[in-house]
Amino acid sequence: MFGLFKKKSPIEKLQKQYQQLMKEYHALSTSNRGASDAKFVEAEAIQDQIALLMKKTNETS
Repeated sequence: MFGLFKKKSPIEKLQKQYQQLMKEYHALSTSNRGASDAKFVEAEAIQDQIALLMKKTNETS
């Protein structure tokens, strides 16, 4: 209940976006290969952003 109004960190937001893109990628993989590949590229770019943010937070800690 107390976590209801907790703001999400930028990493959590990106992880949720990554998961959504991977779901779309998987759904499209059987019907439209080009769109599926585009979603995968978007997801990989977000994964790179997550890794970069995690690296920055680890360096400052």
